[in-house]
Amino acid sequence: MTAPLIIIGSGFSAYQLVKTLRRKKSEQPILLFTANSGDEYNKPDLSHVFTRQQSADELISLTGLEFAQQYQVELFANTRVDRIDTEAKAITANGVCYPYSALVLAMGASTFVPKLEGDAAKEVITLNSLDEYRCSQQRIALAKRVLIMGGGLIGTELAMDLAASGKQVQILEPGTQLMASVLPDFVSTSLEKHLRQEQVNVDCQSYAVAMQYAEGAIEVTSNKGLTYQVDGVISAAGLRPNLTLASQAGLQVNRGIVVDKQLKTSADGIYAIGDCAEIDGKVMAYLQPIILSANTLASTLMSESSTLTIPAMMIKVKTPSYPIQLGGSHDVDSQWKVELSPQGIVAKAYDQQRRLTGFIVTKDNINQAFSLLREVQTA
Repeated sequence: MTAPLIIIGSGFSAYQLVKTLRRKKSEQPILLFTANSGDEYNKPDLSHVFTRQQSADELISLTGLEFAQQYQVELFANTRVDRIDTEAKAITANGVCYPYSALVLAMGASTFVPKLEGDAAKEVITLNSLDEYRCSQQRIALAKRVLIMGGGLIGTELAMDLAASGKQVQILEPGTQLMASVLPDFVSTSLEKHLRQEQVNVDCQSYAVAMQYAEGAIEVTSNKGLTYQVDGVISAAGLRPNLTLASQAGLQVNRGIVVDKQLKTSADGIYAIGDCAEIDGKVMAYLQPIILSANTLASTLMSESSTLTIPAMMIKVKTPSYPIQLGGSHDVDSQWKVELSPQGIVAKAYDQQRRLTGFIVTKDNINQAFSLLREVQTA
C-alpha cells in the first residue's frame, strides 16, 4: 500500500492545497496534522473583528471535522508533530510513527514578541490565529485603552479597527514611519495624519522596553523613557516563520524553509508552502502567492510539470476609513510620479529605465488600481 501524503498545518496554505488537489481529482490519501482544532476561517477577517463585534466562533466557516469530511482528509487535530525522519520518510507524533510518500510543511509563522522587562510582560496579546483571538477576545473587549507594538501592515490595520470600535489606541513604531516596508514616506505621512484624526496616537522611533502592573492597568515604558497607561498590549512587531521542526530535520532554512520553484525543500519528498516557505530569498505572506503556490504544488504532487511564477501582485490594506491599494514593486531607487488631490494619492514608481514597476493609490483613487496593475504587468 502506498504511503499517504502528510500535511503539517491547517492554515490557509494547507487547506488551499487540499482543495486544489481534490479539485484536480486527486484521490491520494491525505493525513493532516495540526496543533489546533483545524477549523477553517478567513484569517484577514481578524483585522475587522472589533468593529464587527465578531467572536472567534463566528469567524469559522467549517469546523475541522466538517472540512475533513468534505475534502476526504484524515485529520489529527490538537496533535503536535515531534520529529521528521527524512531517511525513513516518516513523521512521529505522540510517539506514533506515520510514513509518508510526500510531506508538506505548512506550519505558518508566529508573532514576534519583543523581550520586555517588568512583572506584566507576560500580558502581551498576539492575534495571528483564531485560537489567539479566542484566548484574548474578552480581554480586548473590556479594554478601553490599547497599545500596539509595531506600526507595520497588521499593526496599522488593527489600530484603525480598534479605534473605530471606540477604543483609545497608541502605536509604538521602532522605525521612522508607519508601514515602512510597503509605503514610501509621502503616503505614510498622509496615513499617519488620518490616523491621528481618528484618535490614534503614533510614536515613531519608539518601542516598549518594560510593562508593569499599575493600579488596575498596565504601565508601558518606551525606549525614550515615556510611559503609557493602558488596559491591553498587542504585539504586531512582525512574523517569524516556524522553522524548528524543519531545522531539526536538517532541511535548509534561512528566513524561511528554503524551496525551489516547485516548492521542493532540500530533502527528497518534502515540500513547504505558505508563511513558513522562502522562495527566491523572500517569505511572501500574502494570499495571491499562496494560491499560486498551492496550484504549483498540487501539480507537482500529481506528477504534472509545473513551475511557480508570481506576477505583479496587488495588496489591499484593510484600513476602511483611509483605503490604500498598492501593486507591483518599488525600492529606494524608484523614481516617483505623484498626483495629490482631495480624492487621494496616485503614485507611480519607475525604475532607472523609466519602466513602470509599481503604484500606490489611496482613498477615492483606488478604483484605478486594476488598470494600473495591467500597466505594470505589460510595462
